[in-house]
Amino acid sequence: MVNLSVPVLWGGNLPETLDFYRTLGYEVTSEQTRPYTYGTVERDGWHVHFGPTPHGGVDAQAAHVGCLVLVEDVEKLHAEFTAALRARYGRVPARGNPRITRFRPGQTRFTVVDPIGNAIIYIRPDEPDPEYGGAPGLEGLARVLDNARILRDSKLDDKAAARAIVTGLKRFGATAPALDRGRALAQLLELAVATGDAEQAEEWRSQLAVLELSEADRAVVATELRVVGELEEWLDATD
Repeated sequence: MVNLSVPVLWGGNLPETLDFYRTLGYEVTSEQTRPYTYGTVERDGWHVHFGPTPHGGVDAQAAHVGCLVLVEDVEKLHAEFTAALRARYGRVPARGNPRITRFRPGQTRFTVVDPIGNAIIYIRPDEPDPEYGGAPGLEGLARVLDNARILRDSKLDDKAAARAIVTGLKRFGATAPALDRGRALAQLLELAVATGDAEQAEEWRSQLAVLELSEADRAVVATELRVVGELEEWLDATD
């Protein structure tokens, strides 16, 4: 006998919800509307069930309904899901419901939100526990940037990540290494692009352009800027 724990999420408009998971490569293994709504899907040994949705029009994401799926190659799966969603919708849904969160190099998780608002987090089994507030081994602006990474990638809170970096620059910017200031501005630029704040993005871009960096530091910041370029291309596919 196999021990197995299966999450039961909200079904919403069940045919629409199940069809969304078909798009992601799941197989619908059962579907019923009477005497109550219930459906099940399965992919690669991952089982998800969908039961009745509470009355009142509450969004499942606002109610924090969701689950974790452990997967070794999260980057490959994100690329597969992104391609499938683009083929289905003609764009990559990055805002609203349904949607998929963006993926930066080195990330260990991403989230898919379905039409009713259930959030499934696909996460690497060896992901380290997040050090909220930043890793203790780091100091100053470097620690702020590590905390912002957690807010952005694990908490999905781009605005909080941006606020943390802005506060960190005010507090540590005068004494921080130029490389950390460059990384901070590049990440603020990415966050402004992600949230659709074109005016703020231009401001961070301008400050970064006049920042004095060594050749080695500029190469590191260029990696961050490539992420910005990739994000802009990815978001263009959502329009």
